[in-house]
Amino acid sequence: MSRKLFGTDGIRGVAGKPPLDEPTVFAFGAALGEWVAHHATPRVVIGMDTRESGPWLAETLAGGLAHAGAQVCFAGLTTTPGVAYLTRTEDFVAGVMISASHNPYEDNGLKAFDHSGFKLPDQEERQMEERIFAILAQNPEPKRLVQTVDPAYDRHYLDYLASTFHASLKGYRIVLDCANGAASYIGPELFRMLGADVVATGCTPDGKNINKDCGALHVDALRDRVLSEGAHFGAAFDGDADRCMLVSGTGRVIDGDHALLIAARQMRPAAVVATVMSNLGLERALEKDGLKLVRTAVGDRYVIEEMLRSGLNLGGEQSGHVIFRDYATTGDGLLTALRIFEIAAQQQRGLDELAEGFTVYPQKLVNVRFKHKRPLEELPSVQAEIQSTEAEFGDAGRVLVRFSGTEPLARVMVEGPTLERVSHRAHTIANAIEAALS
Repeated sequence: MSRKLFGTDGIRGVAGKPPLDEPTVFAFGAALGEWVAHHATPRVVIGMDTRESGPWLAETLAGGLAHAGAQVCFAGLTTTPGVAYLTRTEDFVAGVMISASHNPYEDNGLKAFDHSGFKLPDQEERQMEERIFAILAQNPEPKRLVQTVDPAYDRHYLDYLASTFHASLKGYRIVLDCANGAASYIGPELFRMLGADVVATGCTPDGKNINKDCGALHVDALRDRVLSEGAHFGAAFDGDADRCMLVSGTGRVIDGDHALLIAARQMRPAAVVATVMSNLGLERALEKDGLKLVRTAVGDRYVIEEMLRSGLNLGGEQSGHVIFRDYATTGDGLLTALRIFEIAAQQQRGLDELAEGFTVYPQKLVNVRFKHKRPLEELPSVQAEIQSTEAEFGDAGRVLVRFSGTEPLARVMVEGPTLERVSHRAHTIANAIEAALS
């Protein structure tokens, strides 16, 4: 059965409108409260990023939880991985992060974690969705529970992150772009604790400027600042700080693929887990180092599932979600920056040198809107173009065609030797799809 409320990363939407209207948020809290009620101490922690809608969403959610008998603790402003950490270490049965990650401030979301700090599995979300609709059918009167934030929770997470770092950043100048989001205060404090000279940008949240022309999706601003400040490194986070994009002292962007390579060379795992969107250059660089790449569907949820299934401790996405399973249960932007900067400090090398040998293959992405969806395998003209492209590029290229999980779009991705050739091939495949599905 398909889900109506939950997407690939919890419930998201425009704050105040379905599915983030007051009755539905209250019902979500009540459903989650019922889910934890059988525990002796049904405690739930709530955290949020800096969006102006966060406080009323938190209080409405808490009202639903309390209505069902759950005990609510407010962590206040914190990161998504911070909530996951607190849930698994502070004796909570569940945790909820209120955030829409890299989306604009008008959007928000609800992301739940179980007692182990992992996102709820699909089956649990389906069952919870059924309860939400059942509760809504009773027309409950939403009540809010006023927040009393315990600042100790964020301190516990900060101290934990610092404890994982086994080097010194004294003498290093680092630029941090915290996207006016969840890392705005904890980010600069963490790296100053470790001795760095921190230049902080995107650290003045006003409820509306989260992710606006800053953060992990606007890394050009970070690159310019790193160069102008003469910094050794830079790190940009998104609104909830579960992803990180890095910049070297020379202005080179170090994305999630590069971070995986740098970490893998140090950790030497049995395999690295990444999605089908990771660049072919990562696979080739790992092969040269005698390391294996395992690919999954798009989404950090699927990366984590494969890591757990195969007992692997390093995985991530090109977008900057990197999971270090020895330390965390989800992608953590601050932890990613710590791990990569630790390697650089221990080896006394810059990020450029650490990422050498990674040749980025030109990549072209084309989206095709369609009216009538049919399995790609049933489209001979499309299959012919895909096979022709694969034959032309051989081992020097890659083709990926998939349907979007949220929009009526077919996504075509082609990698190969030159941008001109991959662009031509991507558009040829896209045209074949458009003709077949129009």
